[in-house]
Amino acid sequence: MNLRSETGAAWVVILAGVCAALHVAKLPPAIPALQQALGITLVQAGFLLSLVQLAGMSLGVMAGLTADGVGLRRSMMAGLWLLFAASLAGGWAREIGTLLVLRALEGVGFLMVTVAAPSLVRRTVAPSKLTRMLGFWGAFMPFGTAMALLFGPAVIAGAGWPGWWWLIALLTAAMALWVRARVPADPPHAGPVIAVSDWRRRLTQTLGSAGPWLGALVFSVYSAQWLAVIGFLPALYAESGWGGALSAVLTALVAAANIIGNVAAGRLLSHGVAPQRLLWLGFGTMALGTLLGFASFTEQSPVLRYLGVIVFSAVGGLIPGSLFGLAPRLAPSERTVATTVGWFTQWSAVGQMSGPPLVAWVASRSGTWQWTWVVLGTCSLLGALLAWRLGRRLAV
Repeated sequence: MNLRSETGAAWVVILAGVCAALHVAKLPPAIPALQQALGITLVQAGFLLSLVQLAGMSLGVMAGLTADGVGLRRSMMAGLWLLFAASLAGGWAREIGTLLVLRALEGVGFLMVTVAAPSLVRRTVAPSKLTRMLGFWGAFMPFGTAMALLFGPAVIAGAGWPGWWWLIALLTAAMALWVRARVPADPPHAGPVIAVSDWRRRLTQTLGSAGPWLGALVFSVYSAQWLAVIGFLPALYAESGWGGALSAVLTALVAAANIIGNVAAGRLLSHGVAPQRLLWLGFGTMALGTLLGFASFTEQSPVLRYLGVIVFSAVGGLIPGSLFGLAPRLAPSERTVATTVGWFTQWSAVGQMSGPPLVAWVASRSGTWQWTWVVLGTCSLLGALLAWRLGRRLAV
């Protein structure tokens, strides 16, 4: 396989991740339609939103172990077909219980796709291109989120929420066929029958190493901040008089801005910039962005607040881009890269499950958003300290 075709296979893997991200992000624009059609409550909508993250929080490392064991391509294709089946069935669901079960299955499918992807990228590109391509991979989630926020409302308005579910299901089926056609098959040693002792050895090796833990904890404090800000932007916009379609576009742009940092991280790492510096820059800018976005002194300056969260997301993207680029170095062995990424995913879900409720609790206690920057700034400080420790680990 020549280099050009290898790079093409890596792009297919990245697009498979974007497709999986659409399943996570398809729900927010559909919540009003689901409330009207099925009568779901806000609490039930919250469970629908969080079930995907619950799967990641509880099964991330197991998904990584499975991908490392049974084969990366097999794992990705199985995850895509599971997402297809769950989304297809979801379009016919008429009860909240059914949707909750299918949402949990989508969470499992999402994990099977995403934990295998960095190792597949690594397998299909030359070493000189690896960190750059992993930077592009780090942008899969914000890109998928932005696409869902931009196009979801229009599709739902024309075809209803079931049509939105079915459209994403068809895109996922096409993606699975594309992966099968373009991504090289797993090597002969990977197969469906894996000894329990091998799973235990790889799990012990991963969780007994400091590198996966440091990367996972950094990911956790980053994701707690990012989802909290993205999740509560509509509320801020409503206070500023920006609603409807304008709110959807502005939120999508903030999510898309995260792509900038992810791509830049891959390029900067490939040019020898120290990972610790990129992580410090990311966390420092996120702290400044939340100060501008939520502090009381910007309350009468909505444009300044919006610029603050744009910078928060754009430069903050250096963090996931750097961590995905570092995954092969932080993993204790060649056969534990996907397991390490699964551990990252698990702790990222912990952050996403804990960050927004904490911010909401502080805002409800104070009656205003002005103390949000203190909570998120504390997360940035903790992230900077973890980045310093991670930098020392890489220097050994």
